Amino acid sequence: MYHQHNKPLSPWQHRLHEIIFEADTASGKLFDVVLIASILLSVAIVMLDSVKSVQRLHGQFLYRGEWLFTILFSIEYVLRLVSVRRPIKYAASFFGVIDLLAVVPTYVSLLIPGTHYLLVIRILRILRIFRVFKLAQYMKEANRLTQALRASRRKITVFLFVVLTLVILFGSIMYVIEGEPNGFTSIPRSIYWAVVTLTTVGYGDISPNTNLGQAVAALIMIMGYSIIAVPTGIITVEMSRVANRDITTQACRMCNAEGHDSDAKFCKYCGGKLN
Repeated sequence: MYHQHNKPLSPWQHRLHEIIFEADTASGKLFDVVLIASILLSVAIVMLDSVKSVQRLHGQFLYRGEWLFTILFSIEYVLRLVSVRRPIKYAASFFGVIDLLAVVPTYVSLLIPGTHYLLVIRILRILRIFRVFKLAQYMKEANRLTQALRASRRKITVFLFVVLTLVILFGSIMYVIEGEPNGFTSIPRSIYWAVVTLTTVGYGDISPNTNLGQAVAALIMIMGYSIIAVPTGIITVEMSRVANRDITTQACRMCNAEGHDSDAKFCKYCGGKLN
């Protein structure tokens, strides 16, 4: 069966993809530099708009600037979808979702006032700077970290389940020991205290007053120091196992995935041919 996503891109789509997604050409690098400057300016506008004194004096200018960048980013998002063979796959990717969220709040603000402040999420798009300036070493390290996190996800899941069990147990115990007179008004609130204490945050909004409760709290605090080190050790071990390979800035035209080896001829995610 012939699938639409297997249809080759036309010359103008190839050129558009090269400009928007690639950082190996002068035009592609220029596009991304302009894009990053626009992202920074748009985020600055949103931040300034939240300052009441500035908003009173320049509110109309900031409003127009916000809509200008929203329209530009909307056009850019559509062009990104047009220039890839699998637009749905790109739309569901990390950057695809971020690109969409970078424009949605402005449109939603027409119905729900105030949501345009969520546009600060655009700052996440600045992550493209690693590709723009061809910081291959940073990309390589980011790729290694991603692989290490994926490899350790099962261990981290088990670790989180153990921590969850501990805070429920200790929260319940503290509820029985301290009770409502000392601020432990319910088991969920006691669990909140256990989480704050186990993670060594210690807000101090709730604290045990009985001798037994303070002894249990001391035990949780000491346990917290050892627990914090566990995920660090797990990820460190996995990172040491990840091979150190050269990574390019090239993006696959089929799925738009990055982080390919320098000698790769096919995408390791979808199997599409690389240039």
